[in-house]
Amino acid sequence: MTEAVVGPEVVAASGAHEIGQHAADVVAAFVRAEPHGVLGVATGSSPEPLYAELVLRRQDGLRTCGLTLVALDEYVGLEAHHPESYRTFVRDRIARPLGVDDDRVVVPDGSCPDPVDATLAADAHERRIVELGGVGLQIVGIGANGHLGFNEPGSPFDGRSRVVELADRTRLDNARYFGGDARAVPSHAITQGLGTIMAARQVLLVARGRAKAAALAAALQGPVTESVPASLLRRHPRVTIVADREALGAV
Repeated sequence: MTEAVVGPEVVAASGAHEIGQHAADVVAAFVRAEPHGVLGVATGSSPEPLYAELVLRRQDGLRTCGLTLVALDEYVGLEAHHPESYRTFVRDRIARPLGVDDDRVVVPDGSCPDPVDATLAADAHERRIVELGGVGLQIVGIGANGHLGFNEPGSPFDGRSRVVELADRTRLDNARYFGGDARAVPSHAITQGLGTIMAARQVLLVARGRAKAAALAAALQGPVTESVPASLLRRHPRVTIVADREALGAV
């Protein structure tokens, strides 16, 4: 039997400020409903306006300190203190500004480059998510090739947290964080699988810029296919997409 395809709620924003406001509305509603809930967080530039707006709302009284934050992914082979590790990003740019203690931050351990150890770390991350009762609200971005987390095209829809090899396009896109050198971007990462992401009770996708337009259009209007991982979100019952008009330009 074919699974139903559900249309996500799409919110168009005029720029970064509006993206932050609209996306923060979704997160704030979750926080008020589940002040000790599990919030899945993504890195990258797209959700930065969201995190900035959440800090402002915390200053205005939104109580975020009781949350547990679960990272979507992490590079393999970067020490935890590396400035471009996602542990550093989540701790310094999300958790601490929101008053979340370090012991309530869950990030896969990608510090060991050995594939076996990295696989064990991915398994441990998946187990920890289950122990927490699952993710209540998962924030994601979308890659220029349609990836979610580091689930590249061709990733299985039912996949769980695992080690993946990054596509050349992804490493090139992320080179700006590594001095413009794609060779400096780690070749592998630990990521929540598509099945893990879909198990979240609610998903918030944030997209910014013309570079995301083709991928977002394919995810929203093309077939639901493993070649466009983000298209799977159309089978999730509670998805909100907040995107600027450039990212929605091909929709």
